Amino acid sequence: MSVLTEIEEAVAGAAERQGEAVVGVGTGWRVASGFVAAEGRVLTSTHRIGDGDVRLRFADGAVATGAVATTDRDLGLASVEVETRGIEPLAWSQTGLRPGAAVVALARPGERGLRASLGFVSAVERRVRGARGRPVAGAIEHSAALPRGSAGGPLLNAGGELVAVNLLRIDGGLILALGGSIRDRIERLVGGESVEPRYLGVAVAPPRVARRLQRALGLEERSGVLVRAVESGTPADRAGLARGDLIVAAAGTELGGVDALHEAVAAAADSLSLTIVRGDDQRELEVELGSER
Repeated sequence: MSVLTEIEEAVAGAAERQGEAVVGVGTGWRVASGFVAAEGRVLTSTHRIGDGDVRLRFADGAVATGAVATTDRDLGLASVEVETRGIEPLAWSQTGLRPGAAVVALARPGERGLRASLGFVSAVERRVRGARGRPVAGAIEHSAALPRGSAGGPLLNAGGELVAVNLLRIDGGLILALGGSIRDRIERLVGGESVEPRYLGVAVAPPRVARRLQRALGLEERSGVLVRAVESGTPADRAGLARGDLIVAAAGTELGGVDALHEAVAAAADSLSLTIVRGDDQRELEVELGSER
């Protein structure tokens, strides 16, 4: 058997074995893909669905209406509760991926039928910006071409096992999929655990703006995150943060930029200590964190 024939068999085999579990989501231009991730649960992208009922189309053409059960808005993923009609859920691979590994992407964009595409992993454990612009680790970058409406579909290894969830296209035609080190987070989502991101309630300026302002005011230049605005009634407002404050440390660790602040907030439990510089004064604030709605 030639290498080309082996590749064809791998793609066709994965589509034949696992295609039944791939589900079309939505109608018209608001379409996505999904797959049966557990009995009674379909995992999909949040990009094309709201918070209520979701229209699903199965491989045999049957149409069902499901309800959003859990969401992870930073990952851009949701689980939908629906009768999965005895379809075998896709099983996660117990082995990791490495650059150069062959992968198969499956999708069922809305009502347009199953799509299958072969590609190769170009990078693993990439740190990228999630659906709301916050840093997310655990992304897999691959070259399996996908049409519009494929977000939420599965990425499989050469053995047909689930390794990630396809999410979005990036420059150069490559696709980012979520898996790797955040697989446990995705499994918790399917198992019924919504992730409500912690938040401060501030708008911030880039570090270069903070440095420019410090120079203009004749203040000592320090790394940190400049508060551009504080939303009324938020944790930041209640803790006393104000426009013009420079947040220089969170939980005792100096901040080099906005991503470091996002990571500190995400890692915190119920509260977070911030070190701020206000004019010539440095002070400590304790912020009781809230969850975004």
